[in-house]
Amino acid sequence: MTTTRLTRYDRSMLRLMNDRRGQAWYATAARRRLAVAAHITLTVAIGALMTHFFLAEGEPLWPVAAMAVLLLPWMVATGIINGATRGLLELREHVLDERQSAERSRVLARAHRMTTLLLAATAVALLITGGVDGNAPKAYAAPLLIAVLVVHWVMPLWVAGLRAEDEPADDEALEAGALGR
Repeated sequence: MTTTRLTRYDRSMLRLMNDRRGQAWYATAARRRLAVAAHITLTVAIGALMTHFFLAEGEPLWPVAAMAVLLLPWMVATGIINGATRGLLELREHVLDERQSAERSRVLARAHRMTTLLLAATAVALLITGGVDGNAPKAYAAPLLIAVLVVHWVMPLWVAGLRAEDEPADDEALEAGALGR
């Protein structure tokens, strides 16, 4: 950490992001990948419901209720990923050490590259769809661009969750194992 004084917010967030009580949820790479997959699935489901709600005329409010129900597990999955990364993307820069700051830069760069490819694919899809059916881009442009914006917003979280490494083993546990206790 730098010599910058930590605010009460910084100390609170640092304590929250380093709370190890939920470690069982993200202790292994498979569990972290499962949390990221669940988060992606929930994000897509919420986005699909939102798109359905806005494109369907005269539709009842069931998509809004379904989105509200899906938001709770989405928030839990977000918390699991944030815990796995120790708040890499949630903590302010001056709270991170040099290793964390470098990892944050790598995560953001990779997420930016992935989002750029997604934006290019979306633009190509809209152009192709527009060439086939002149009305399609008008109907789907806004929901598609909102979906890409959401992915742009959460992509760094997904990349960080997938790049997070296992916690180092405790020194006492290693010593006990080496001594055959």
